[in-house]
Order: sequence, then structure tokens, then C-alpha cells
Amino acid sequence: MRHSEDPAIREIPVADGEAGPYGIVTGPDDALWLTFVHSGRIARLTLGGELEEHPLDSPTCRPTVITVGPDGALWFARSQDHRIGRITVDGEAESFRVPTPGSGPFGITAGPDDAMWFTQMNTDRIGRVTGDGEVTEFALPVEGAFPSAITAGPDGALWFTLNRANAIGRITTGGDVVLHPLPTPDAAPVGITSDGAALWFVEIAAGQIGRISTDGRIEEFPLPDRTARPHAIVAASAGDCWFTEWGAGRIGHITVSGEITEYDLPSPSSEPHGIALGPDGALWAALETGGVARVAP
Repeated sequence: MRHSEDPAIREIPVADGEAGPYGIVTGPDDALWLTFVHSGRIARLTLGGELEEHPLDSPTCRPTVITVGPDGALWFARSQDHRIGRITVDGEAESFRVPTPGSGPFGITAGPDDAMWFTQMNTDRIGRVTGDGEVTEFALPVEGAFPSAITAGPDGALWFTLNRANAIGRITTGGDVVLHPLPTPDAAPVGITSDGAALWFVEIAAGQIGRISTDGRIEEFPLPDRTARPHAIVAASAGDCWFTEWGAGRIGHITVSGEITEYDLPSPSSEPHGIALGPDGALWAALETGGVARVAP
């Protein structure tokens, strides 16, 4: 369904069209932290609109997903130079090399074990990195799977999408892996989030939102526009998720019963990627064309 009474939506420019805002998260300092995937920078945006940019040591490192670590720093994947980055709220950055060459880290999340967990798109592995940079890698029982986003589940395990293997994976902190194939062929899952009870994910090629319980039961909910290319998803509370529609320039909302509402962004070709719950209770999305969108429910 479409919604006629849109919430207050505004777009805020944060970069030129070449920088590519991509990942977004609320930091422990109540500011929004963004990755600029094309210019190799991390940006900090306050609710008052103040923007601070931190250039990384490689402008071509392609920072993607960013999240908060248990140490109060921001952690992010560097997909092009195969490193995991860390930046403090004061702007001090460092990075750690992933041992497997050409790994292509993409998704990253804080685990229940005080370490960060990340996906390796190119090498079919899930990685774990400690606060001092010690990396452990776990091989997945599948080839060419393109593991993408990852999140900590409500069951003490890590859950991730396998974009090309058309499955959702679960890995324990000890490295035990189970894969759950999706009912829809070639759905190409990308973003995944936990709402505290179950996991929600997007199917970018099928135009659907999926929900998987911790025992592996999967439900799929088709979007009104199957060509919308949903990309990232975040839970505001149990059964209350928001997602970006990268191909359609929209922000979507889904309830636990599968009721879907969509909101058009002011710029239809803004390419929304990452989405986060802001410190102000609004939803914030990174727009690859150079801005952020704020959606007040």
C-alpha cells in the first residue's frame, strides 16, 4: 500500500555527488556517522547540521557499512583495500588488515562477545576482529555466496545474508554455521537487522522483505513495487522495521503482520542506501547522490 499522509521528510546535503554517502549509524555521541564510499571518508553530522569530515589513509578504500563497537568507537568495513577500520568520536582512525587476500569486507556488527563480526564478500568467509585488531576467519560451507550484511541476533549468534547463494546464514561465536535457503529463487538478500525477537532482511532482486525466526522459519512479504530494489533495513522496535528502496527513491515501513507503507523521498533518484534510527527518534538514510534524508514517523 502507499501512504497519502507522508511523515515529515527532508533531505540535507552533506557532500557533492562524487563522495557517495553509503553507511549510516547513530554514534555514542548522539551524532550521525556516515561512510563516503567513493571518497574514502568518514563524516560526522550533528542534529544541528554541523558536518565534520575525516579523510581516511586511502581515498580509494571504499568504506561501506559502519556501526558502533563495544568500545564506544565506530567500526566500518573497507571493501576495496580489505581492511576493517575504526574511528573514535574524536576522529582518530586506524585500520586492521584482513588476512585472506582480496576478502572484500562489507557488513559489520558488534557481536555478543565484545568483538566485531564482518562479512567477506569475495572469499566466502565471516570474520571476527577484537578491539586490538586480532582477526579470526571462519570459512562458509558454500562457494561464490557473496556474504553481505550481518547483525547480532536475539539468540546470541550472528545472522547474515548470502546475496548470491540466496540464503540467510547463522554463525555462533564458536564458528558453527547453518544456512537457511530462501523460498523465492534468486531473491538476492542484502540488508539484515534484528528486532529483538526475529531477524528481518531485504531481497533486493525479488522486491520483498523477509522475516526469519531464530528456529529458521521464513516469511516473505512482497513490496507493492517489486522493482524497488530494497537495500538496507533497521528495526525501530519489535515488529517495526524501516528500509530503503534504492531503486525507487523511497523509504518503506513494515509491521510484524507484513503491512507495508512507502514514502517518496523529495529527490526520486537519490539512491538511498544505509538507514539508521537517529538519536532524535527519526529515521535517517544515507543518499548516495550526496545527502541524508530524515523521516519523522
